[in-house]
Amino acid sequence: MVLLNNKNMEETYIHNFKVSYDKDASNGIYYLKHDLDRKECLVFFEQAKRKKTADFEDQQERQYTLSYNNYNSYTLMRRR
Repeated sequence: MVLLNNKNMEETYIHNFKVSYDKDASNGIYYLKHDLDRKECLVFFEQAKRKKTADFEDQQERQYTLSYNNYNSYTLMRRR
C-alpha cells in the first residue's frame, strides 16, 4: 500500500491491477482481494475496462464502483 498525495488516496495491486482508493473504500479492496476468487474478481476489472465502470456490493451490502482510468489503472470508490 502506498499513500498518494491526491486526497489521501492509497494505492494497491489486486491480481496485478493497480487500484487507487480512499480509506472509505478499504472494505471493498479487502472484498476484491480476499473474499472473491480470482475469476470472480476479474469479472469486475474486465467490465470496468470495457464499460469504464463496474458496480458491485460486498457481503455487508456496501456498494462500490470500480472505474477504469488508463494504462491498466483503476479507482475504487464507495457509493452511498
